Amino acid sequence: MTTGTLRLATRGSDLALRQAAGVRDELSTRRRDVELVEVETRGDRLDEDLITELGRTGAFVRALDEEVLSGEVDAAVHSLKDMPTDMPDGLVVAAVGERAPAGDALVTREGGDLADLPRGSVVGTSSLRRKAQVLAERPDLEVRPLRGNVDTRLQKLIAPALQAEHERRVEAEADHKGDPGAREEDSEARSASDSRATESSETAKPSRDDGSRDAASEPSRDREYERTVEEWFDDRTEFQRAALEHEVDHEYDAIVLAEAGLRRSDLFYRDEYEVERLDRADHVPAPGQGAVAVTASDPDVIDAIRSAMDHEPTRVATSVERTILAELGGGCIAPIGVNALVQGEHVSARVRVLSADGDTEVKANRDLPLRTYREGAAEFAGSLRDQGAAELIEAAKRAADTETAKRVEEGDE
Repeated sequence: MTTGTLRLATRGSDLALRQAAGVRDELSTRRRDVELVEVETRGDRLDEDLITELGRTGAFVRALDEEVLSGEVDAAVHSLKDMPTDMPDGLVVAAVGERAPAGDALVTREGGDLADLPRGSVVGTSSLRRKAQVLAERPDLEVRPLRGNVDTRLQKLIAPALQAEHERRVEAEADHKGDPGAREEDSEARSASDSRATESSETAKPSRDDGSRDAASEPSRDREYERTVEEWFDDRTEFQRAALEHEVDHEYDAIVLAEAGLRRSDLFYRDEYEVERLDRADHVPAPGQGAVAVTASDPDVIDAIRSAMDHEPTRVATSVERTILAELGGGCIAPIGVNALVQGEHVSARVRVLSADGDTEVKANRDLPLRTYREGAAEFAGSLRDQGAAELIEAAKRAADTETAKRVEEGDE
């Protein structure tokens, strides 16, 4: 296909639309327009906990690929890490775009890395792999599920502090307006504040005869809350306002998520939090993480897409990762990290398979010949199975099956 309109299927989330827009820009030419078609997937309709138990791989993919196979669209855009390793008959990965940073990132309100978190801190993540890797490094931390899109997760991190600040301002404004209940509750704190302000300031001026205070001796609380709640709210960013509306089940000290998602969503640099990149040697990414793939079935469409946007080093590296994953048979039920990088005539591959609690693991690195990278990846996976990876994966599957059966019994599905 060289001319006409190319119809691309995509999920409707903000991140998916951003990724699809990037693909559209790469494929658009003077003779070819590209149209994005939003498709609702099974994953969009499922509860996040159930997606984790059943396996995220495929939950967001099949509906888009069915649109391709039916001829309703010409191609579909996916996050490669969400794609199953087995492809439907007649469908191929037409192209894999140049990869964004593949690693994970730690996000905190105050900054610092994983080692800086106090004992017992709560870390949020939606990934079994990230949970296991965090616990392997810091078993003294508590890891809780964190649901939602990238922006939602970040807003849940900053929400408690913002909501507490809003509540304090509401109380201060009620007190200022003479609400008896609020005035009585705050009188003791106000008296203490007045006393400290007087004692600590050598330049504090005495009260005038009319009972009013000079600005220099006004309690800091009054100065801090001199704006109305509405004025304070109007000064918040759209991101902060959305955070104020979240109902937060847990307060998180940090969250872990993909760096690529942060960057593609323009959320890597913000004033509300600090981002620390995690070392990929220990926090090994998911297979395909950071890469965007396009699936198609028509030979002309495949050729047009491949020639326009396929990035061969990324395709080779992610093929190694997905081959290892397929040979191990872990899907995304087990905590498996696989990352590869083309380096000259070799593909450097790193694998880490863990138990759910991060207490037990099998890990290894290997340089695979570039000319026979698929065969080398399969052989590497076989050696990992022999080292105990197979047992860890089977244990993870049994645990997932038990949890799913429990949910069914309790009527949650």
